[in-house]
Amino acid sequence: MTTGAAPTRDVTGVAVEFARTLRYAGVDASPDRVALMLAALDALDVRRPRDLYWSGRTTLCGSAEDLAVYDAAFAAYFGGYRPVQGLPLPVPPSMPRPSLPFGTRDGTGPDAGGDDLVLGMTASDTELLRHRDVAHLSAAERADVRTMISLLSVGTAARPSRRRAPAHRGEVDVARTVRRMLRDGGEPGRLARRARRPKPRRLVLLIDVSGSMAPYADPLLCFGHAAVRRRPTMTEVFTIGTRLTRVTRALRLRDPDAALEAAGQAIPDWHGGTRLAEALEAFLARWGQRGTARGAVVVVMSDGWERGDPRPLGEAVARLSRLAYRLVWVNPHAGREGYQPLAGGMAAALPHLDEFVCGHSVAALEELVRVISHA
Repeated sequence: MTTGAAPTRDVTGVAVEFARTLRYAGVDASPDRVALMLAALDALDVRRPRDLYWSGRTTLCGSAEDLAVYDAAFAAYFGGYRPVQGLPLPVPPSMPRPSLPFGTRDGTGPDAGGDDLVLGMTASDTELLRHRDVAHLSAAERADVRTMISLLSVGTAARPSRRRAPAHRGEVDVARTVRRMLRDGGEPGRLARRARRPKPRRLVLLIDVSGSMAPYADPLLCFGHAAVRRRPTMTEVFTIGTRLTRVTRALRLRDPDAALEAAGQAIPDWHGGTRLAEALEAFLARWGQRGTARGAVVVVMSDGWERGDPRPLGEAVARLSRLAYRLVWVNPHAGREGYQPLAGGMAAALPHLDEFVCGHSVAALEELVRVISHA
């Protein structure tokens, strides 16, 4: 005769069966990773949902693509639902969040007290948010996106500078070698060598803040803040619309909200018209030809919408391309399905670009970081 008490299960057996469920769903949960999970559980408290969740997540998942599948499989397995083969990646956030047999989410279960794991699709939601167009996000989602963008490590690759520094390999440093010999009484010794000291290339961001770029101006300025905070002396940020405005000093503030507020106060043509050709010509006349753009990685963030004749814009972009080391154009509208660069300004600028990328989402900006770092 059976009793009402639930039978106890061995932790090893549960971990092995859960790993089998993950393999069934497409995650490479090998026996070595299962052993790592058991070792982690041995050092943690298996009765705590948080420890159980993270011990498996950090050991059984081998790539970022496995995280969404792991979240769904964990919720399905420990929630009492049968896993389904071929789970979508990423998992839709509307998938039900089953309660766990060892606790509840409302703080009334046996593990209540602040250590309850809020299961569901947190990782999946974050992955979905990374790929969503920022123009279609709510205010709360845009705040999360701003936080994600502020964590990006924006920086250019290093280049050999004219200055030289002591090194183990390189050309012989005659002056240092002679001084060392004089200190040793004229006795010959090891040759001192020097090499060119690496120095990051300058990064110049030109951000379009016109009305057609209104949904993307705030995230792109946040991207500029992340770049300035990474290398304050090697990064310049300008806004372009009906005029050219330098906002580098405002973006040097540590707090992102304060920096964006200061930049917004400094921009007189926020969400105004578009005069890209005049703005680029002003940049070339005042900044570009005087050294700011020479040998730099220049990134223009604009949809390329030009009301007037597109030929002056093409000529300005061609001059900028000759000055810059690499010229990158970021068009947020390029992330839309079926987009074609048929606008007059964009079509005129396209032949002079080294890279053309989209910047409509966090994932697209992460790709932009990769392009800048390899330029």
